[in-house]
Amino acid sequence: MARLGDVCAFFSGTGFPNAFQGRHSGKYPFYKVGDISKNVLLGNRELVACDNYIDDDIVKEIKGFILPPQTVVFAKIGEALRLNRRAITQNYCLIDNNAMGIKAKNDVLDTLYFYYFMCNVDLQHYCESTTVPSVRKTRIAEIDIPLPPLDEQRKIAAVLDKVSDLIAKRRQQLDKLDELVKARFVEMFGDEHHLDSWNCVSVGDIADICVGVVIKPTQYYTDQSGTPAFRSLNVGAMTIKNTDWVYFTKEGHEKNKKSIVRENDVLVIRSGAPGTACIVTKEFAGYNAVDIIIAHPNTEKINPVFLAMFTNMPHGMNQIREKTGGAAQQHFNVGGYKSLTVILPPIELQDQFAAFVKQTEKAKKTIRLSLDNLETLKKSLMQKYFE
Repeated sequence: MARLGDVCAFFSGTGFPNAFQGRHSGKYPFYKVGDISKNVLLGNRELVACDNYIDDDIVKEIKGFILPPQTVVFAKIGEALRLNRRAITQNYCLIDNNAMGIKAKNDVLDTLYFYYFMCNVDLQHYCESTTVPSVRKTRIAEIDIPLPPLDEQRKIAAVLDKVSDLIAKRRQQLDKLDELVKARFVEMFGDEHHLDSWNCVSVGDIADICVGVVIKPTQYYTDQSGTPAFRSLNVGAMTIKNTDWVYFTKEGHEKNKKSIVRENDVLVIRSGAPGTACIVTKEFAGYNAVDIIIAHPNTEKINPVFLAMFTNMPHGMNQIREKTGGAAQQHFNVGGYKSLTVILPPIELQDQFAAFVKQTEKAKKTIRLSLDNLETLKKSLMQKYFE
């Protein structure tokens, strides 16, 4: 074992005045915390995408700290810290003062081995006891890291690389299938600029709309012996996220019967990512719901899969953005969904599309199972190597 402070060099971030932001070329990339998250979400281990660049004169003016290549960077304060996202610098660069950089001393510590170690560290355990989570260099410097010989470190990193690459490929396969479904929708029903090619109605004309519990839902919460309830966290685009449930007491569930969801209901997020929609499948029927829109479609007029897909596509999302009032007010009301204009192709055509989605979901289910197994394997390997 070794202390990180003994085998690493630490780098601070730099304050980045607005006056110098927005340049898309220059000697040094200047990565903000959002850039770190963006690269991780794009599947980049190394920092690639960047929205800001500066030159030596600005570095001097803002008294900037330049980080070397092969530095592991991450958020050190705020909600971004809780996400535990890590990336590696490729070039000399700067990071903002909400981030921190740590570079392994390569005579004793391999960069990729150290990167994977940091991915396994939950920085929330090292936060200061304040309202806003934050970590200090002194706390991180005290963290112990297993320190086998360099050759063994490289072998461990190579194993984790292989598993990580397979995980990335599975995610790419899922993304391609999602794109295939979107392309099929446009092929069958046209793009968002040609809604008038079909008969159009309001969602309220073909579905009964209500909302999940809004007023003090926490008063009904209990442990896992209760009835699960959907929140925005459980709603993805055409998918249910089967994790992080809250649970209602028996009394709370019975008191809020209007928000009990049924099979084939369409659930729509109101806040955070407004308009994101999924369909309730049989296994989730009977759950309750918190602060999300619930649509009970008239299945003689509209297929629930078609309605959910329309909502997620630009056909619906463009309207939803207008109804949420732009980026400053990310909140979507029940009335907004009721008045949303939806095309109404023949039900037979809608059913054909739903059948295509069903076939695609079978393929996705197989890929998700493989992905889950790979992520479980990676987690167990990380525990084996680093805990």
